[in-house]
Amino acid sequence: MSDEKSKSYGADSIQVLHGLEAVRKRPGMYIGSTGPNGLHHLVYEVVDNSIDEAMAHHCDRIVVALEKDDICRVEDNGRGIPVAMHPTEKVSALELVLTRLHAGGKFDKSTYKVSGGLHGVGVSCVNALSVWMTADVYRDGHHYEQKYEKGIPVYDVKCLEESSLHGTTIRWKADGSIFTETTTYNFDVLAARLRELAFLNPGVTIIFRDERLENPKEVTYIFEGGIKHYTSYLNEGKQVFPEEPIYISGEINDISIEVSMQWNDGFAEAVHSYVNDINTREGGTHLDGFKTALTLVLNKEFEKREKLIKKLNKDYDKKKSDKKDEKEAYEKLTGDDVRSGLTAVLSVKVPEPQFEGQTKTKLGNSEVRGYVDSLVKDKFTLFCEQNPQVVDAILEKAVNEAAARIAARKAKDNMRKKFTGGFGKPEKLADCSIKNDPSQCEVYIVEGDSAGGSAKKGRDSKTQAILPLWGKMLNVEKVRADKVMDNEKLNPVIATLGTGFGKDFDISKLRYHKIIIMADADVDGSHIRTLLLTFFFRYMPALIENGHIYLAMPPLYGIKVGKKVTYVYTDEERRVVMESLGDQASKATVQRFKGLGEMDGVELWTTTMDPKNRKMKRVTVPDAIAADRIFSVCMGEEVEPRRKFIEENAASANLDF
Repeated sequence: MSDEKSKSYGADSIQVLHGLEAVRKRPGMYIGSTGPNGLHHLVYEVVDNSIDEAMAHHCDRIVVALEKDDICRVEDNGRGIPVAMHPTEKVSALELVLTRLHAGGKFDKSTYKVSGGLHGVGVSCVNALSVWMTADVYRDGHHYEQKYEKGIPVYDVKCLEESSLHGTTIRWKADGSIFTETTTYNFDVLAARLRELAFLNPGVTIIFRDERLENPKEVTYIFEGGIKHYTSYLNEGKQVFPEEPIYISGEINDISIEVSMQWNDGFAEAVHSYVNDINTREGGTHLDGFKTALTLVLNKEFEKREKLIKKLNKDYDKKKSDKKDEKEAYEKLTGDDVRSGLTAVLSVKVPEPQFEGQTKTKLGNSEVRGYVDSLVKDKFTLFCEQNPQVVDAILEKAVNEAAARIAARKAKDNMRKKFTGGFGKPEKLADCSIKNDPSQCEVYIVEGDSAGGSAKKGRDSKTQAILPLWGKMLNVEKVRADKVMDNEKLNPVIATLGTGFGKDFDISKLRYHKIIIMADADVDGSHIRTLLLTFFFRYMPALIENGHIYLAMPPLYGIKVGKKVTYVYTDEERRVVMESLGDQASKATVQRFKGLGEMDGVELWTTTMDPKNRKMKRVTVPDAIAADRIFSVCMGEEVEPRRKFIEENAASANLDF
């Protein structure tokens, strides 16, 4: 720092941000980010206010609409935000709620016993981060309105007309100077959240409209069965036990607890936890209490079944184990074992929840852990006593998972011996020369040695690594983790990335920040991409969540006229190019690329690997629940759901034989 700048630092250098200025200055502190996640968080904040009205039994219908020009609208038929003059602040309560941080009705538990909005910053943040916002309130027999620009009222609250309606409509346009990446809402992302809110609030109708389309799209969510219906929905298309989800509910010290759970024939664990309808993706004390109770109860049931103990412990001797002074130690079930194939929804309603940060992804209340643990332990124990056959099936699956865990541990040891230095690099990997900066490195996973040879010749060896695979790999949807570890097709992928997989996955050890699947543009190539994506989704989901997985887009055609070659990536592009050639079209030679191996290194670099010219698709999962269902249907054991899916979607198929 120069002396001049240092000397200029005085009292006048201290800035005070008034009103909502702080939100516009540091939006990430309030909504998490200014990317697509933050943009969608705006909608969640407004919808959560309507849901709070529903939880207070004053609202049973919510409409969310995406209008043209990136405008969003949320309507509810609740009580309507109060509009009268606030006794101490001397402004309308509506203006207070929408323009002041830490102003709202959620602090007074006589108004809202439980709520998702807690800090009084949600809807005011949306206002601050919008080019404009309008609020229409219907209450006390009148229709009131106020408009804002970047959080500042344009005029005082107006009473427009008499009305028999009741409720609130918030309409806004996100500020493109804040959300520089995009201001366009993703329908699927929002649909996933609205659907789960409908599951969590049985009897509430949520209507979602996309009015941006020429023919507007509308879906309606209403689920009378609540989280039991939610669990069944998550397991649709899978073999399940018990047939009806196990349902536990109760209230302890004003904290309401609901659990619905059911096991399926898969191996993935899917436990969704919520606090006051907020999705706690990072879990917290409520989830810890549930997992502890589940493991304890099932281990107690396991101890009653000598046959299962012997299945897992070949040398088990009950007589010896029964002697108090010679208590035999034997392999028991871990939490991961009992949760293999478990689908569960845990929903708690807490009057004074303590979340980590405004985005509320993890619950911190220590007392909730004990309440959930106690309730689940007592009621699940009673269920086990009354349903021994169901418990037998759960424990049989858990024991098989424990055996697989032990086998995987041995396989991991063998893998370490196979590769020097832990999970080393496979022989066929042509690595890049940069070693210490994964952000600069990318790995192409290619189909076969022929394509691998071309890719190695054409690549930038400084930043691009090539991993050739051969043959069809394992469909991980149908096997346990130990089979994945032993598989000769997936083994090189795991070793190359360096992160481990499944429960041992550690994204901090990722060697390449771009993992590019480069397969042929045909049916076989599509199958290989699908198998790899199934593996990443099931065993390394953080790679997809963090945007590390890409699909290369090699050209379908090369159109040559004289010495000039134009590469096109779709049939439509080919048609446009051919039409543009006019009289020269008859002289053009059109080559259809059936495989990457048909291209030499230069051609593959020019069309598919050169960062300046290549086209790639980043793999994202806007709706993880929908993706889970699709993978289960298309890649799982059950034939009937897959047949139905194919019949319903056959018209959309684009096959190239």
